[in-house]
Amino acid sequence: MEPIYQYAWLIPVLPLLGAMIVGLGLISYGETTARLRRVSAVFIVSLIGAAMVHSFALLWSQWQGHETYTQMIDWAAAGNFQLAMGYTIDHLTALMLVIVTTVAFLVMVYTDGYMAHDPGYVRFYAYLSLFSSSMLGLVISPNLVQVYIFWELVGMCSYLLIGFWYDRKAAADACQKAFVTNRVGDFGLLLGILGLFWATNSFEFDVIGDRLHELTASGSLSAGLAALFAVLVFLGPVAKSAQFPLHVWLPDAMEGPTPISALIHAATMVAAGVFLIARMFPVFEGIPLVMDVIAWTGAFTAFLGATIAITQNDIKKGLAYSTMSQLGYMVMAMGAGAYTAGLFHLMTHAYFKAMLFLGSGSVIHGMEAVVGHDPAYAQDMRLMGGLRKYMPITGLTFLIGTLAISGIPPFAGFWSKDEILGAAFAANPALWAVGWLTAGITAFYMFRMYFSTFEGPFRGADSDIRQKIRIETLQARGLAFGPGAMNPQELTLGEAEDHEVHSGDEHEHSGSPHESPITMTLPLLVLAVPSMLIGLIGTPFNNYFEAFIHPPTEAAHEVMEAAEAFNLNEFLVLAGGSVGVSLIGITLASLMYLRHQIDPGAIAAKIPSFYKLSKNKWYFDEIYDAVFIQGSRRLARQVLEVDVRIVDGVVNLAGFVTLITGEGLKYLENGRAQFYALIVFGAVLGLVILSGIT
Repeated sequence: MEPIYQYAWLIPVLPLLGAMIVGLGLISYGETTARLRRVSAVFIVSLIGAAMVHSFALLWSQWQGHETYTQMIDWAAAGNFQLAMGYTIDHLTALMLVIVTTVAFLVMVYTDGYMAHDPGYVRFYAYLSLFSSSMLGLVISPNLVQVYIFWELVGMCSYLLIGFWYDRKAAADACQKAFVTNRVGDFGLLLGILGLFWATNSFEFDVIGDRLHELTASGSLSAGLAALFAVLVFLGPVAKSAQFPLHVWLPDAMEGPTPISALIHAATMVAAGVFLIARMFPVFEGIPLVMDVIAWTGAFTAFLGATIAITQNDIKKGLAYSTMSQLGYMVMAMGAGAYTAGLFHLMTHAYFKAMLFLGSGSVIHGMEAVVGHDPAYAQDMRLMGGLRKYMPITGLTFLIGTLAISGIPPFAGFWSKDEILGAAFAANPALWAVGWLTAGITAFYMFRMYFSTFEGPFRGADSDIRQKIRIETLQARGLAFGPGAMNPQELTLGEAEDHEVHSGDEHEHSGSPHESPITMTLPLLVLAVPSMLIGLIGTPFNNYFEAFIHPPTEAAHEVMEAAEAFNLNEFLVLAGGSVGVSLIGITLASLMYLRHQIDPGAIAAKIPSFYKLSKNKWYFDEIYDAVFIQGSRRLARQVLEVDVRIVDGVVNLAGFVTLITGEGLKYLENGRAQFYALIVFGAVLGLVILSGIT
């Protein structure tokens, strides 16, 4: 069993090797490598598959009780300072390795069908492999320095993948927005790491926690300073896991291809934030103020994402806000002290959200045959409807994912979400109230999405809806309002293309959608299994997950004692409440979007302020644009004025004075001694006169 630990470093190295070989091939022999599409894909998928098998072996070994394994090498030393690098395999690492590799493997298989006709097919596989390697390296990191290195690599890969279609302005803007927003959180993370090192003289997770608590208990370090360092570290997960107020990048990340949307949202980038909170839990746990900040940040984010998702018409953006909301649940659980519940929901969410995103990609793939390749049409649920009869596998798996995320038993999401709500109720009933209300909203918007997409008549040929979407698209892209705006009613298709509003009409070649190929539907069927069953390992009646994953500060016997104290009546009341509010949300969604007995437009007209607040994403983009973007530009203009008029003015004045004095002095240098003597005599005479006057 020991060799699998000694060679665990191969898990991130294998996909890195694939990315390097294919990447070097594209750089050195671009055309030849680009033609080897299937060979490159099989090579990279095989490497991530090998890493997946190795990860399962490690998980099985850890499940059997193997102790934590750490392998370190000295990387840098200067005086008393020593920095070691290496890897660590414990229960949390083994779990995350399996989650990342399984989802990455299935996403890569799915990519073969989804990107089959894309000219950047091979490049996309290289990026996916590098992204997977970066996340796997982050997971096995034994200290904060190594975490930060891989943290930045994950951010770089997200930039490359979100902006994969870089010739589209929307994608280019989205990857820049994600990169800049994450830099804000990463700068806070860096300051927090440096602050913790200054206080504890260590980068090791457990050492930092122990020393920090000793320092605060003895009074050597103020509690406020310790809380500040912890909050700064928390800023990293706030950005990576799209928590308020650094959540604005996540919906725009949908401009990337759907496979990367699934990988980012389900198992890699956004999961990195929750993973780091879990790693730093020994530090956060001893500072109640920080735990409250984490809990309430997560609770507000969960509610914020859910309230925005209810008005989204783009299927991928609806799922993006859903991810933001579910991540809020996980962060809230961590802040409430429910370490196990947060990680349990991370695991279940990874599988059903990956399935939902890949399902949305399958829908888009089928819709493009009817409405063309413009995302404004192919991703808009108003043009869908009735897809279940055209795409039965996609429809069935999407329904399973919808039931799971809505918290309907016995699907996976019910067990993990209910455990979070139970822990939140024990910690603070107000947190539970926010989570409970969010659960109802989640069920509503997810079934709104399912009914609008898969039930009812197919609306892909409805010209009125197309025209409405076309006008909204023009307005969003700045062509239908403002000075010199073009009238969308009079805009020809050629003019639209000139303004990057590509109509999909010229690409239509079918009257109805079609089911996706086996390479896309097989991953959906595989992911449906854990979406239904994996929650059963964490039921309150026999919680195997909690026995395996528990806080580092708790011993196994303490976990077992807590499990034995399970109260069935309390569970039934809380679970009944969460399921009840979810059923209310499902009922409302069916009355509005399936049976059409309630008109959503009429409700929106009665509460226009709330509708506009949700539709405009609580105006965060507008606020940030006014305060930070426009504010930065105004500040830059003022600094430019100071630079031009004062800084440059002083320099220019010094040069001008030097020029004038030089020009004047050159006439005094004629080489005649008599003239120089006369100047000296005049100067002396002037000094005598001045001294006489004074």
